[in-house]
Amino acid sequence: MAEKQFKSGFVNIVGNPNVGKSTLMNKLVGDKLSIITNKAQTTRHRIIGIVNKPGVQVVYSDTPGVVDPAYKMQEQMLGFSKSALSDADVLLYVTDVIEDPKKHTAFLEEVKSLEVPVIVLLNKCDLSDTKKIEELVKVWMELLPNTLEVVPTAALHGAGINYISQRVEGLLPDSPPYFEEDAFTDRPARFFVSEIIREKIFLYYQQEVPYATEVVVDSFKDEASILRIAATIYVERESQKGILIGDKGAAIKKLGTVARQDLERFFDKKVFLQLYVKVEKEWRSNDRMLKNFGYKLD
Repeated sequence: MAEKQFKSGFVNIVGNPNVGKSTLMNKLVGDKLSIITNKAQTTRHRIIGIVNKPGVQVVYSDTPGVVDPAYKMQEQMLGFSKSALSDADVLLYVTDVIEDPKKHTAFLEEVKSLEVPVIVLLNKCDLSDTKKIEELVKVWMELLPNTLEVVPTAALHGAGINYISQRVEGLLPDSPPYFEEDAFTDRPARFFVSEIIREKIFLYYQQEVPYATEVVVDSFKDEASILRIAATIYVERESQKGILIGDKGAAIKKLGTVARQDLERFFDKKVFLQLYVKVEKEWRSNDRMLKNFGYKLD
């Protein structure tokens, strides 16, 4: 009897902002790799999560939501999303029962032209009824006739996750694994520190402040019994710096506390966290700063 071939490949997750891509990614991987908030455009980079099972390795990739770029940082975010179309072995296009199906039609046209397997995930079905879901399934089959199927899901509650996992595993090509058996992401620990801090900024600050911030880890010292971390939060204006710090430092103290608690859960270790705030005017449109922050595509 012939030996069963190992399967491995890249399963890339794309779609518009705030449809549940990051929630789906975390459920599929079984760990929290992508930050989640109720604000749009939280994810800014491609984030890989690796699932290893006997005979198969699935490399999931979460991407920023598709946007009409208003500044250079968003151009880079859109670039990350488009790159996910070019290197996918399987593409998961995530939508939901709320958004306009014809939003960002240019991106949909690119998805339509793909030759790899495409599955549309109709998320947040717990917020709708059977009739509307059936109607939307038909709409998406017409919009993306190359899709294999439209799968109703409710990622927040885990509905449909097992089916999606099995479905994509069956679609992967015969290939040796791309990563070591114990790997779960291609990102370094510092990346997740900055993402966790940034998530808390999105959760506890309003209006333009979260979108104008970036977090850089200045030092990461892994000692025997504690992680000592120092990070700088960059903003674009002095007024944003004042809001982040708050009256007598109360706001940034709260931010540091909740971020430290989450970091301790993530790393399963005691954490000492120091936060600083620095103004870098118009960094979202500055090529040098974008490259420093990991956005600039060569």
